[in-house]
Amino acid sequence: MNWRIEYLDEATEDYEKLDGSQKLLVRKAIKRTLQNPLPHREGGYGIELGHKGANDLSGFLEIKLRGSGLRVIYKLVRTDTEMFVIVIGARENEEAYDIAHERIIRHGL
Repeated sequence: MNWRIEYLDEATEDYEKLDGSQKLLVRKAIKRTLQNPLPHREGGYGIELGHKGANDLSGFLEIKLRGSGLRVIYKLVRTDTEMFVIVIGARENEEAYDIAHERIIRHGL
């Protein structure tokens, strides 16, 4: 199945703020995940999210880039086979979850 990828404008801005080596890691991780962005339980690469602190991120998935301390949070739009990136951000202090939750509400996702 061929998946398309879309980015929130804010996620594109997140990406642009990364340094060159971080951009390369994120590009590779997204490219790999795009081959099968389904959740792990369906044989894919996505890690399912649920409640993260005060944030309900049920229905969203993430890619963890452990070595770089980054995470990519995305949503699958299965009717269009589209992977929609919500946030690219730091893994520490679960900040990416807070940002994702804010953007999900703001964009009605």
